[in-house]
Amino acid sequence: MKYDNWIVAGYDERRYDEMLRSGVSPLLAAVLCSHGVDTPEKTRDFLSDEMKLNDPLMLTDMDKAAARVKQAIADGEYIVVYGDYDVDGITATCLLTDFLQKQGAKCGHYIPGRIEEGYGLNTLAIDSLYQDGVSLIITVDCGITAVEETAYASNLGIDLVITDHHECKDDLPDAVAVVNPHRSGSKYPFESLAGVGVAFKLACAIAGPERLSELVDEYCDLVCLGTVADVMPLLDENRFLVKRGITSLQNSKRPGVRMLIKEANVDSKTLSVSSVGFTLAPRINAAGRMGQIELATGLFFSETDEEAANYAAALCALNRQRQEVEASIYKTAVTQLAKNPPGAAIVLADESWHQGVVGIVASRLAEEYRCPTFLICLDGEKGKASSRSFGGFNLFSALEQCDRLLSNYGGHELAAGFTIEKGCIDAFREKVCGIAEEFFRGGSGQHSLNLDFELRDPSLLTLSNISELDKLEPCGCGSPKPLLYMKDLHVDNLMEVGGGRHLKLRLIKGTKVLNAIFFSVNAEKAGIAEGDMVDVAFCPQINEYRGTRSVQLLLTDIRCDEKTREAFGRQAELYGRFEAGELSPRDAELLLPVRDDFVALWRYMKSRCERNSLSDDWSNLARKVSRYCGRDIPAARLRVCLDVFDEHKLIKLAINRHNIKIRITSNGEKIDLGNSVLLAKLKQLTVNN
Repeated sequence: MKYDNWIVAGYDERRYDEMLRSGVSPLLAAVLCSHGVDTPEKTRDFLSDEMKLNDPLMLTDMDKAAARVKQAIADGEYIVVYGDYDVDGITATCLLTDFLQKQGAKCGHYIPGRIEEGYGLNTLAIDSLYQDGVSLIITVDCGITAVEETAYASNLGIDLVITDHHECKDDLPDAVAVVNPHRSGSKYPFESLAGVGVAFKLACAIAGPERLSELVDEYCDLVCLGTVADVMPLLDENRFLVKRGITSLQNSKRPGVRMLIKEANVDSKTLSVSSVGFTLAPRINAAGRMGQIELATGLFFSETDEEAANYAAALCALNRQRQEVEASIYKTAVTQLAKNPPGAAIVLADESWHQGVVGIVASRLAEEYRCPTFLICLDGEKGKASSRSFGGFNLFSALEQCDRLLSNYGGHELAAGFTIEKGCIDAFREKVCGIAEEFFRGGSGQHSLNLDFELRDPSLLTLSNISELDKLEPCGCGSPKPLLYMKDLHVDNLMEVGGGRHLKLRLIKGTKVLNAIFFSVNAEKAGIAEGDMVDVAFCPQINEYRGTRSVQLLLTDIRCDEKTREAFGRQAELYGRFEAGELSPRDAELLLPVRDDFVALWRYMKSRCERNSLSDDWSNLARKVSRYCGRDIPAARLRVCLDVFDEHKLIKLAINRHNIKIRITSNGEKIDLGNSVLLAKLKQLTVNN
């Protein structure tokens, strides 16, 4: 089970019946109702392709921003668009620069180097732009916290128009205009625009409402790329712009976009939000991560297919290089963890790591090890770190509690960065692991999966009903693909495919036979076997193979049925009484392991521990060991076996809720487990029975 908790939204049956009577298909009606789109009128509005864009002048300071830019164009001033090095910042920079140049502006662009300069405005860049004769800087996707930098530019005679979409602090820069949908007191009805969305709004304000349709056609592809890559919710204006943008990308007139799609081997006819997020965006992002931002801007400014093809090929090659660097960092990190398994958090440091790539690895490790992760790139006696959250752990709050150990830090709940002296890393690790341990011990940190509704009638999974779900596109953040829940299915058959990397299943519910696929999970990791009764979380899809179309369940998670989960719950309660010292003699008998239990667990661990390290869910581990030895070992008794091994320093044990991390530390010498204080305590309780 990948997720600790499955949350099923459900829907109002009366509203659902009303939707069916209006002609909405069953699965589509259920999904819409579970999202609150529960009337025919709401449905027509949600699924409509009609242009829905708010007046840009409703954004605070937008009138000032547009007026200042128009004045600069009329007076022939040198304008520079100052952006960020991620996809959102790159597309925003290219969009606004292209627009202003087409209005006759003398306009250039500047994106700081990720490693050399870091995020946002900096005084060295401002000095350079001043020397070039720049009199107006327009920031995109950055600038909202640049209070000192704005004052510095002002003293040089440079005006700033700031456009951003990040959270605002109380103290705003004293710029000509500060345009941000998150500003306090803003009357703008939608605050979840990406940075490229705010830049597009500035272009619309300058051009006027009579050119709105023209600008949508011209720039919706760039807005789509930045919005999807920045994982902004696909609702309201974003939904319209991304929907139009996907269509534009499928039939792109922009050489750079067209050549990138070709070089990345994306089928333009089936290009989707997933194609943008998982294929195109990483290639554009590679430019910023690997310090070659000019490849991305060059791609979007290309005027010919030949020029664009060169940039696209270079970006794809750079992305492969980024993947190699990422794999190397990941391998080093996993090797470090094998030697010293993490507790409630991962804190690792290395001098060979690439600062632009560690964030990706931190995200991967956080998911795999189910704990917040901090990776530090060392350079001499200093280190720069990227961190990623897990289970709702607030990274920014944790860094605030560690501020005396840090040179500086920034970010938000889910992703953050900081700089630290090498000598402070051990103290930081101890401090942040303590914070994480307290957080998870308190019952927080549930890794939850949100599901739309329980599908009780599997006969609704027909080709026509599933095809109707395509009307929900574009799907992404804030408007995810349908995720349904079905319980009490019999695992009739399972087979590992793709070289053992994926799991193919045949499931039976009643008389209905269903085929399912679970990517990046094998049978061992899933913790299931033929004959099990399971619940599944899935997205229904149509599989096409050699001209044949069939229904397939794309699994997001799988877990044991309720009866099995309840049995484990009783085992967890039993072990809890043991920890609390409230064990009855009868309980002690149930918990007391026999020699064969220790032998079976040890042999299983030795056979499964990669680099002498193993991580698994407690209930899964108990079932796997039982299958391995051919007899039942209750979960609570297995925990006692682990505690005894840990007591004798045969293993190092770390527990994060129900997730168990094991590192074998035995050097092979024989140990008499009969000397265990823990076992003696249990035996004494049984004697007193």
